[in-house]
This record gives sequence, structure tokens and C-alpha cells, in this order.
Amino acid sequence: MNKILVLISLLSLSLISCAQKSAPVVTSKVDGLTMVAPPRPFDSDPMLEIAEVHAGWIALVPYGFTGSGKTDVRFGSNQQWWGERAEGVEECIKRAHKAGVKVMIKPQVYMHSDWVGNMDFDTEKEWNAWEESYRKYIITFAKIAAEHNTEMFCIGTEYKLAAQKREIFWRSLIAEVRTLYKGKLTYSSNWDGYQSIPFWDALDYIGLSAYFPLTQDKTPQVDDLVKKWQDTKDELKKMSSREGKPILFTEYGYMSIDKCAWRAWEIEKERSGLPINEQAQANALEALYSVFWEESWWAGGFLWKWFPNGMGHEGYFNKDYTPQGKIAQKTVAEWYGLED
Repeated sequence: MNKILVLISLLSLSLISCAQKSAPVVTSKVDGLTMVAPPRPFDSDPMLEIAEVHAGWIALVPYGFTGSGKTDVRFGSNQQWWGERAEGVEECIKRAHKAGVKVMIKPQVYMHSDWVGNMDFDTEKEWNAWEESYRKYIITFAKIAAEHNTEMFCIGTEYKLAAQKREIFWRSLIAEVRTLYKGKLTYSSNWDGYQSIPFWDALDYIGLSAYFPLTQDKTPQVDDLVKKWQDTKDELKKMSSREGKPILFTEYGYMSIDKCAWRAWEIEKERSGLPINEQAQANALEALYSVFWEESWWAGGFLWKWFPNGMGHEGYFNKDYTPQGKIAQKTVAEWYGLED
């Protein structure tokens, strides 16, 4: 990595640390949907359905792939879905902007048979190899974000150990992205690791995947969920004030099944055997919005997830996170409509 960029990043840290932090005030919420990358070009305008829930933002996720224990990040292959490749991402941006919808590009790495949060290496040589491969991946899409004037860019998602162990790399990457991209930057921490990210000061938002486990009730009630959110809400508020940055839910959402407000990563594995429960999903979203929407330090977020024109789902649409065609669609539309 260019040593000059590292020095620039560290100098920026020094200047920011000297500045007095103040509580952030968000004037408008990010009313976003994470749009699943379409496998093929659109047959019809996907923004028409997005407009029905009054979403003013979309997140685009051009996936990269890393094998467990491997240092390379593979992306842009012709074997990937059209919407994950550069040409698909660019077309999605154009359609969104034409419809007046803002865009966050969120390159995200999927690790086969593992989770990127666990990624770790024994040697400096391995770390350096991974960093250079990951840098190429991020810079490729940061250039697309710059060329098409997207409003936000996410530099990484849920790299729990790598974020803590390789601070200099992340700061240098942020500094490099800022030299070519002028929009807002964030990072997406996992819900249980956001307090350990060492470079929030270099970003515009504290981003997190907000899958906080709340209750194992099959159909949790809104009032009960609101109460269970309070401790987490207090901690997030303190974090926002301490860092002087707004909190952004780079991912949030609930499946339309029993126990959807519990441990999502575990419930996903049980999904096929759990009953459909649209009311549980709607209640969970209603509670989340009720708790956070009026908070000045909460920037909003990107609902996980939305299938454009119904494309991209993997056979469990009626149990997935999407609110499309479910009770929760009305819930999302009502809250997102507040930003119109």
C-alpha cells in the first residue's frame, strides 16, 4: 500500500481527534432498500415497485467471493449475475437516479463455508496479499461510484477480526477512496462488533448490520419489542455522541416466519421448518421504526432485501426478508412515506 496514503490517513486522524465532537443531527432519513442484484437485465422498470413503498434510496451489492483461508477476492466474473458485474451496477444506478432515487454501492464479500468476520491469517505476507486483492475490489466499485455520482459508498462489511487487526490498511483504503470519490462513506459492522471498529472517525456514518436478537416469541408484539430495544438504543446513542457520527443501519430486516426477531443467522438455518408468519415480520419492523425514527442521531437504513421485478430469489420468497406482497409492505410504505 502506498505509504503516502497511510501518512495522509494518519494525519487526518490527528486533525479529527483534535476537533471537538458534537452530537449529530440528521435532517432526513435514509429510507432505503437493499436491491438484490438481478440475474439478467431488466425486462421492465424496477423503480416503479420501489416507488410504491416510497423508498428514496437503494443499496447495490456487487458481491465478491473468498474461499476460507484464501487471500484472493474474486469478482466481476461472467458467471456472476448481471447485477453484480460492473455493467449491471451502472445500469441500476442510472435507473435509480432517473427515478430520483439515491444510491449506496456496498461491495460485499461472501466467504464459502465460513463468515468474513472470522477471516484471519498467520503471516504478514498473507495479510498483505489479501489487502491488495481486497483493495482492487473496492477501488473498482469506488471508481464506478465516483463516475456516476452515487450518494454513498460502503468500504466493507462485517470484517470483524480484520477491522480490528489491520487498522492501518483500512485507514489507507479510506484515504485512497476519498481521493477519487466525493460522496459519503461508511463501513458495515456486524451488530455485535460496532464498538470495536477503530476507524469510525475517518468515515461519515457508523454503519452496522442491525440484526440484534430481541425475543424468541413466535409472534412478538410491538410494545414488547419496543421495550426490548431500549438498552441497545441507549448504547447506540452513546456511541453516536462519543464518535460525533450518526448511526446508519446498513442492513436491517426480518424474515416472514415464526421467531423472526431472534438470532437471524440461526433462524435462517431453520427456515424451511418454520411456519410463515407475516404478522411477526410486520410487528418487528413497526417496533424498529417506532424506536428509532424520531431520533436525531439515527440516519435511517437499508432494509434487507428487495427483489427487483421478482428476480433473484432462491425458492423461499414467502419466508424471506423481503416485505414484497406481505403485510410488512404496508408498514414500510407508511414509515418511508414520512420522508416524501
